[in-house]
Amino acid sequence: MPTLSENLILGRCPHCSVANPNLRRVHYLDTNNHVGNHPRKWSIYQCGTCGGVVTAWAPDHNKEVQGHYPSSRQVSEDIPERPRTYFQQAHESMHAPAGAVMLAASAVDAVLKLKGYVEGSLYGRIEKAVADHAITADMAQWAHAVRLDANDQRHADQAATLPTQDDAQRVIDFAIALAEILFVIPSRVQRGLHPKG
Repeated sequence: MPTLSENLILGRCPHCSVANPNLRRVHYLDTNNHVGNHPRKWSIYQCGTCGGVVTAWAPDHNKEVQGHYPSSRQVSEDIPERPRTYFQQAHESMHAPAGAVMLAASAVDAVLKLKGYVEGSLYGRIEKAVADHAITADMAQWAHAVRLDANDQRHADQAATLPTQDDAQRVIDFAIALAEILFVIPSRVQRGLHPKG
């Protein structure tokens, strides 16, 4: 873990995912609980790339950070390796939104293929998943929007506007929601039905 100092050393910014971000301290404060037995030193850092704010705390200045918020987003291990890799790379590409959109669309494609929807185009696989009630019609509508956003970037459609980080985040959020519905929730249900021990 990094130390609570003038710069917070993280591998990636939790907001824009730029590698080795310049997180510079802009403010600090001390807190304690109501009985006075849990003192903490807090620092507030600003990313030099995106302007996002990260808070971190430690028992004292220049000591090891005990937590920072927001923390870096982790993709569930219940999602199979190929889509999980696309998700991680999409997160890490938030500073390049067009690339993040294409990676998130690849994750959607990989998720559907792993669920047995391998024939035809991505459009056809989405429609087949709706027909099989694997996803709802609303999810299919969102999936088609993701597909079209990625197509605009892959084909460098001159009429399409370039995506923003907010656009990329919406696409990633959908892709992760799809993977959670198709992989994460069923895995949790199985663990709940068949607990170890």
